[in-house]
Amino acid sequence: MSYKKLLADVRQCTLCEQALKHGVRPVLQFHPSAKILIAGQAPGRKVHDTGVPFDDASGKRLREWLGVDESIFYDVRQVAILPMGFCYPGTGKSGDLPPRKECAQAWRASLMERFVNLRLTLVIGQYAMAWHMPDVKGSLTEVVSDWQQHLPAQLPLPHPSPRNNIWLKKNAWFAEQTVPALQAQVQTVLHDD
Repeated sequence: MSYKKLLADVRQCTLCEQALKHGVRPVLQFHPSAKILIAGQAPGRKVHDTGVPFDDASGKRLREWLGVDESIFYDVRQVAILPMGFCYPGTGKSGDLPPRKECAQAWRASLMERFVNLRLTLVIGQYAMAWHMPDVKGSLTEVVSDWQQHLPAQLPLPHPSPRNNIWLKKNAWFAEQTVPALQAQVQTVLHDD
């Protein structure tokens, strides 16, 4: 199956239709030639409404962390965005619900095997870490603080959501050390042919 057919199938997915209060709307960005993969959690409500990945405060912060503007971030031949769940899972007591497991089970391996130029995977949050870094143990803070051990192929990150402002304040080393290294690695990947 061609990647275009696979992508069309993903965008028409209704596996979770019965379980999703707000309906299905798979949100992702993919091209086999992408050099950077952003492996996130699941779209939030605003992204569900617009259909544009990271079209919210989290995306603004993530682009700042990466040191790229929207023209690079939304260039499918440079950056792929594959959340663990492609549809908005709804809201629970303390924020958005976890990504639905059906997405990764049905689609992730098929999409991942089509990359031909992938150089860096940004692994955002515990659900993405469980899939992309299954042998890495520890809390999210421990895994993110050990970021140097995973370069050049992967870099674990906390979620850029404003809900993580307390975590970011408690872990000032992230902005001081990890973000500059992340920006340098992103520039290397984007400009090294």
